Amino acid sequence: MREVLKKSKMIFVIAMGFFTCLFIHLPQSYASEKPAWIEAEGEAYMSEIDTPKEVMARAKADAQRKAMEEAVGNFIKSHTLVSNSQLAEDLVYASVRGKIQKVEVIKEGWDEKDRNLYKVKIKALVEPVYPEKGHGISIKLSLSKSDLKEGDKVKIFYQANEDCYIYIFSIAADGSVTLLMPNSINQDNFIKANKAYEFPPSGNRISLKAMFLPDFKGKVAEERIKIIATKKKEELIPLGFQEGMFKVYDAKSTGMISDLVKRLNQLEPDEWTEATVVYRIKR
Repeated sequence: MREVLKKSKMIFVIAMGFFTCLFIHLPQSYASEKPAWIEAEGEAYMSEIDTPKEVMARAKADAQRKAMEEAVGNFIKSHTLVSNSQLAEDLVYASVRGKIQKVEVIKEGWDEKDRNLYKVKIKALVEPVYPEKGHGISIKLSLSKSDLKEGDKVKIFYQANEDCYIYIFSIAADGSVTLLMPNSINQDNFIKANKAYEFPPSGNRISLKAMFLPDFKGKVAEERIKIIATKKKEELIPLGFQEGMFKVYDAKSTGMISDLVKRLNQLEPDEWTEATVVYRIKR
């Protein structure tokens, strides 16, 4: 991917080619992810109106909540691949939740320094749960051409069944990820339900052109366009376009994937969705 200036117009050069829509399903190996034992500590303060039993219950609930959060984080982390080119697969794990199967109390009691503070340490067996999507937002994604040669111009078409906010990513063959939308020119990423949209918009200074990366030696390059839609305006990733029109993450910026997945994990499955097209360009 390269951003170049030509005849006073910004042209976004991108290696693209044959595309096919992907419907991401949870692989069998992920569905059979084993439960994990997690240790966590919880605490609760006793007020004038609390009974000791209520404080103990709150402390245990606090420990279980922390165990659940740590377990879900581990489930996500274990599946976060090292290459940004796997962004499409990584996002399937963003829906993982946790269910506590068993709790063992390791230690509990009133704090020696503060007699109003009750502490408990537990070991919880947490099972990963992947909620099924299918309700809420759905989005369609396609490209204007299916068989591309170097120099071909391309448009991205998308449409959602509900009002939502969209983020469009381009994932290059070298593992780098570019946030196409929003960008420094088009920062409003809100779209209306059942209205067809295209990127770049007609009359926009941006155009997408299929080109091989300068250091690419092969005859065919395979890459992806991914779109994420959320019901509410979300800060999925830090924006800011001081250095150029688009936000670009190189192949080593795996922290972007982790942050994005963690943010989506905080949303309910019906509050967001995604779609992917895979494309190739041939010499």
